[in-house]
Amino acid sequence: MSLINESHDSLPYIDSEPNAGARAAAEKLISAELSSDYQSSLHPSIPALVEPHFSPLVQQELARKEAGLPMTGGIDLSRYEAPETPSGTASGKNASEALNEWRETLQRAYTSSSHLSMRHENLTLLEEHGKNAWLIGNAQLEEVLRGLEKELADTRAAVESVHKERKMAQEASKGELVGLQETWRRGVGAVLDVELAAESLRLQILDQRRQLSQQQAR
Repeated sequence: MSLINESHDSLPYIDSEPNAGARAAAEKLISAELSSDYQSSLHPSIPALVEPHFSPLVQQELARKEAGLPMTGGIDLSRYEAPETPSGTASGKNASEALNEWRETLQRAYTSSSHLSMRHENLTLLEEHGKNAWLIGNAQLEEVLRGLEKELADTRAAVESVHKERKMAQEASKGELVGLQETWRRGVGAVLDVELAAESLRLQILDQRRQLSQQQAR
C-alpha cells in the first residue's frame, strides 16, 4: 500500500522520451526540493519506531550479551550425571555421616536414572514417529510455499493486466489526444494572431490620430 496517494499525468505509452536537456532540468528541480539529509532520514509519512519495553530479565540478558560475558547460572546439569561412590567410614567419618552421604548419593542416582529413562523413551519415540512428523512438517511447508507462489503469480498477473489495460487505453486515446493537442496549438496560434492583428490595428489607429492631429495643427 502506497504511503501517499497522488495522481501522475505521465503517459508512458504515448509521451516521447525526454531529451538530455529536459531530463537534466527535471532532475535539477527534483534536487532543489529534496532536503540535504533525504538519504539518511525517513519519509514524514513513515511512523516512528516503537520503543521496545523489555522485562528486567531480558534487559539483563541483553546487557550480558552486549558485554560479551559468559552465561552463568541456569540448570545444573551435574545433577543428571552418574554420582561417585562415597568414601564411607574408611575416611574417618562416623556411621551417621557416611549414611547421609550414601542417601544423598542414592537420591542423585535416582535422579540420573529417571533422566536417562526419560531420555531413552524420548529417543525411542523420536525414532519411531520422528520420520513421519518430519515428513508431515515438510508437506505443510511445501503447501505454504505453493500458496505463496500462487499468490505471487496472481499478483504478477494482475500487475501485467493493469499494464496491458493502461497501454491499450492510452494507445486507443492517442489519436484523440494528438488531435486535441494540435487543436490547442492552433487555438493558441489563432489567439496570438488575433493579438498581433489587434496590436497592429491599435498602432495604425494611433498613427492616424497622430497624423490627424498634425494636420489640424497646421
